This record gives sequence, C-alpha cells and structure tokens, in this order.
Amino acid sequence: MINIYSLKNIFFDLDHTLWDFEKNSELTFDLIFRKLNLDIDLKNFLSVYNPINQKCWKLYRENKISQEKLRIKRLEETFEIIQFDIQFNKILEISNLYIKQLTTFKNLFEGTHELLQFLKKKYKLHVITNGFEEVQNFKIKNSGLSNYFENIFTAESLGYKKPHPKIFELAMHKVGANPKSSLMIGDSFEADIKGALGTKMQALHFNSHYEPIHDRCPIFYSLNDIYKIFIQLS
Repeated sequence: MINIYSLKNIFFDLDHTLWDFEKNSELTFDLIFRKLNLDIDLKNFLSVYNPINQKCWKLYRENKISQEKLRIKRLEETFEIIQFDIQFNKILEISNLYIKQLTTFKNLFEGTHELLQFLKKKYKLHVITNGFEEVQNFKIKNSGLSNYFENIFTAESLGYKKPHPKIFELAMHKVGANPKSSLMIGDSFEADIKGALGTKMQALHFNSHYEPIHDRCPIFYSLNDIYKIFIQLS
C-alpha cells in the first residue's frame, strides 16, 4: 500500500482515469455520423476503432507515428476493416470534427469529483498526460476539473511522453517534489504505472479497462474504492 505519511503531491492521468474517454468518444462519433449522414453502425464501428486507437496511441508513445498520423491512421484502419467505402477528404473531415467536438462532452468516471474534492484538501494535485495539449486543456476546463489541479503537464509541454522517466522527473522538479512524496494514479500499466515506478514514485493503478493483474502496485477498479482507501488511511 502507499505511504500516505510522506505523500504531498498526487499526479493524475486524465483520459480513462478521470475523463471517461470511451463514453465521450462514442457520443462524439454518434454526433459526427449523424451530422454527415453516414450510415454506419456505431457499435460495430467502435468495437473496431477502440483497440486500433489504443494501438495507435502506443505507437505515438514510442515516437513511431506523429500526432497527425495518429489522427488519420486510426480512422483509415477502422473504415478498412469494417469495409466502409470512404474518401480520404471525408476521413480528414471526420478527424477534424472529432477533435473539435470531443472536448464538448463532459462525462467523468463515477466518483471523480468526490475523490478530487477530498484529496485537494490534503495534497497538491496535478495532471500528467500524453494527450494533445490544446485538447486536454479544453477537456479539463469543460468538465469542471480546472480548480482541482495546480499544474497540467502534457507530453508536448515537457518534451517527453509517458512512460519515459523524464516526463515524471520534470513534472516533479517543477512542483518541488521528490519520488517518495509523489503518487501517480493512472489507468495504463505501461504508461502510468511502470513509468512512475521507474522513477521511484508511488503508484495506484485505476484499472478502468481491465488490464492484466500485476503485483507492482495496488490495483483498483473504481474511483470510489480509491476514495475509500484514502479515507481509511487518513
């Protein structure tokens, strides 16, 4: 379990940890397909798109594709697999609409506000995200999370992507923290947990999409359970 007595700074991931990416993404695509009059089975589309999107983000973390390539590649591959005939200019239009509309949806995981309200009274809270800076800032603002966080650290602003140790080290340095007094809470074992533990930070794995079980740090499946643990330890 975490050492709560040395804890001063808590760093959160955003997507899949606080901000319900899958739900908001589904609503965005539904809006776009209706707007463009595209006859696409949304459920079938998402069943293909979501794992491809995760794969593309992994390639992005590994610096194997650019932001621009990620945005197009995930759509191109999805439409190819579902065998939906679509022109490149339409894919580009969907990609641009997706980035524009995604941040207008505000769904958070259950227990987000309760957890952050409690932690804000005791610790300094920050975000470390690989997400695109402009998009992430809009998400945080539009979903009512701005007042909880002292800093929003993005891969773009720090020059490194999780799980690279430098992004965690730079974030800690900028807030005057050290690993023993810092905790990372995130959904990705590879990006958030391994990355943070590699710098000797403490970590909690909010396993929101049921990654394989491990013994590297405590695993939780709801923010409410994380909240209860902090209540018990306080």
